[in-house]
Amino acid sequence: MYAEFAAVLVFLTLGTAFVVANLLLGWLVRPRKPSPEKNRVYECGEPTVGSAWIRYNSRFYTVALVYLLFDVEVVILVPAALVLRELAGEGNGWGPLIAILVFLLVLTLGLAYEWFYGNLNWIRRVDKEDPAEETPRGGPTVGN
Repeated sequence: MYAEFAAVLVFLTLGTAFVVANLLLGWLVRPRKPSPEKNRVYECGEPTVGSAWIRYNSRFYTVALVYLLFDVEVVILVPAALVLRELAGEGNGWGPLIAILVFLLVLTLGLAYEWFYGNLNWIRRVDKEDPAEETPRGGPTVGN
């Protein structure tokens, strides 16, 4: 019974040995000449400016979620379209077609909702009639 897993054990052992051997070989061969220039933080070809612990605008999060939503839509629609083509060839394509159209309708309504409320705009317009704007800087007054 355990003989069936022998091939898996051999591949795991050889894979681990290969990785460790290459790391050791690289450690032995590479030159060690540290300098302040080499020890600087490097990110995508741009020099670092400021701290990484800053507050990002929540728009990045919203746009990333909308992108993820439509990315998943494509991942779902491509295989569904291929299956729909096979089913349509057999004459059974109306049910899946309606399901795909309902799926697209729900996603379109979600996109319209995001667009209507301005969640897709990078720069949001600030209305002057906002009650939060009229509150003094020290906060609301109590006891009036």
